[in-house]
Amino acid sequence: MHTLLMTLLLIVSVALIVVVLLQSGKSAGLSGAISGGAEQLFGKQKARGLDLVFQRVTIVLSILFFVLAIAVTKI
Repeated sequence: MHTLLMTLLLIVSVALIVVVLLQSGKSAGLSGAISGGAEQLFGKQKARGLDLVFQRVTIVLSILFFVLAIAVTKI
């Protein structure tokens, strides 16, 4: 059981890294560095298309990662 959980944790970890690296940057350039994430926090921009898919997959994979990490430590 421990080996199965460790294998699943490894697969989810690699998938999470790949999905995060495939996402496009939200603020590029000097103007993004100065304003930070304020336009995302207060703006009305919504993710569409592939960005929305990557965002949802990232959320699901991160929840799986935490659940599997806790399960591995409990066993």
